[in-house]
Amino acid sequence: MDFRLSEEQELIRKNMQEFGERHVNSIAAEIDENSRHPTELFRKLGEDGWMGIPIPEQYGGAGSDFLTHIIAVEELSRFCSSTGFTLSFHAGIIGMSLLVFGNEEQKKKYLVPLAKGQHLGSFALTEPGAGTDIMAVATTAVHQGDDYVINGTKTFVSNGPIADTYIIFGWSDKTAGRKGMSAFIVPQGTPGLNPGQHFQKMGLRSSQTSEVVLRHCRVPEENLLGKEGDGLFIAMTGFDRGRIGIAAQAIGILQAALDESIKYSKERIQFGKPIARQQAIAWMIADIATDLSAARYLTYLAAWLKDNNQPFGKEAAMAKLFATEAAARHTVKAVQIHGGYGYIKGAKVERLMRDAKIAEIYEGTSEAQRMVISGNILRGGN
Repeated sequence: MDFRLSEEQELIRKNMQEFGERHVNSIAAEIDENSRHPTELFRKLGEDGWMGIPIPEQYGGAGSDFLTHIIAVEELSRFCSSTGFTLSFHAGIIGMSLLVFGNEEQKKKYLVPLAKGQHLGSFALTEPGAGTDIMAVATTAVHQGDDYVINGTKTFVSNGPIADTYIIFGWSDKTAGRKGMSAFIVPQGTPGLNPGQHFQKMGLRSSQTSEVVLRHCRVPEENLLGKEGDGLFIAMTGFDRGRIGIAAQAIGILQAALDESIKYSKERIQFGKPIARQQAIAWMIADIATDLSAARYLTYLAAWLKDNNQPFGKEAAMAKLFATEAAARHTVKAVQIHGGYGYIKGAKVERLMRDAKIAEIYEGTSEAQRMVISGNILRGGN
């Protein structure tokens, strides 16, 4: 069993670290404070080829594997987890959904500008009355002539106010049960598609989140993604990939918490010696480092399984569950290590603690991950 990364993957890690130090570190606190989407940063990410890492070159991407994409998300999240999440969501869910389920015309029209970073994508499934319970979605997509007419309200939509291309889910045949939901590509500017309430969040503040309201939004048949009735499958496979991305984001947060804790504990002198030499502090650092390694290996395993066309849904859920709960737990410890200084607005560990919490909630809560894991095992999985 070889745990070593390839030369390309190590190079991607190094290059993303350099990108983060050069372009992200200096603005991370400002974009968090102002809840600002850093348009200039994503333009640069696109120019440097980061926005389509797992997308084939023929569609504007880098043609690398999914694990390489996950490593890039992890490293970017060390500097700004909002930016790391947006990269993960854009390429790992929207871009790859178009790659897997889109036809050739859709890939050329919508996937290419997404992979090149010229456009930003969004994925709208959740509704005010439908979170974990996807079957409670109320949005409808009625087939009328050569079009579908979509009506509904989506909520907690990442990139909702700023996306160029949306994947929207709604019932094309409510009587067909799980086979009655479909997915549609809806470009920004389509009449009847409008951002609704823009949410101000506790953490992940530069990632833009809003409602998306659809009122008699008419899209042509050619914008149906996959076949009619494929919507639930498209959503579930997207979430499986997305969970690996959220785990990678959590690993980046954990790594940053460890880095900040080591640095501060070596510099902070109390009772005539660095606090790193106090057993209470040293053991906190040991706990963070141990869970970081465990989270990283769980996440890389899930990505490796996906790259090797093996079932990975259970492992993706395990990686997300463990990595995100570890990030939430240990960023609190990082603040504790910093004492009062860690609680001050502007301290990096304070931002990390706020950002970590949402990772336990979106792309399926920790409770939902336990449902996925236990369901897989009880059905006879390993």
